[in-house]
Amino acid sequence: MTLKISPAPMKTSSGAPLPLVALPQGELLTVNEQNIPLIHNALGPGVHFKPLRLDLEAGCWVVLATFSPGATVPLHYHTGIAEAYTLSGSWHYLEYPDQLQTAGSYLYEPGGSVHTFVCPESNTVDTAVFIRVEGGNVNFSEDGQFHSILDAVTIRHLTEQLSVAQGVAPVDYLGGGAAGFMARES
Repeated sequence: MTLKISPAPMKTSSGAPLPLVALPQGELLTVNEQNIPLIHNALGPGVHFKPLRLDLEAGCWVVLATFSPGATVPLHYHTGIAEAYTLSGSWHYLEYPDQLQTAGSYLYEPGGSVHTFVCPESNTVDTAVFIRVEGGNVNFSEDGQFHSILDAVTIRHLTEQLSVAQGVAPVDYLGGGAAGFMARES
């Protein structure tokens, strides 16, 4: 995809010029999660997500994840920062069992952190978490062997494959990036 919008001088609503150039925006880049289908069991049993924004070039991914009671995400290493805001339910990291994340909890994870996601089996409701990640999660099996990488590219692939398999295609989410030849029409 090639960026087709060029930076331009901007003006106030009364026509006064601003002392900068910006990317003109013809519309807001917005999605409503209620219009995005849940991709079921995408990252393991009971681990579902709705992609909100997947920027393959910047390696940034934003999802609304839903975890069934008892769902887990394997031990993983973050190559970049991650942010999580819990909307409902509760969860914790296996390595930090006394630091339960509940509705209203915001968690910042620095790049290089390692942990195992656990959603308690005792939860009576699904756990919903807004997650923003820069980079990827390098996942490991219980015996410490490499398992997989979860990043914006993988999330996009899973979205495309599983939405078709689950009969919910197409999924409308925000993309990102604009790699391409700047002097060519695409």
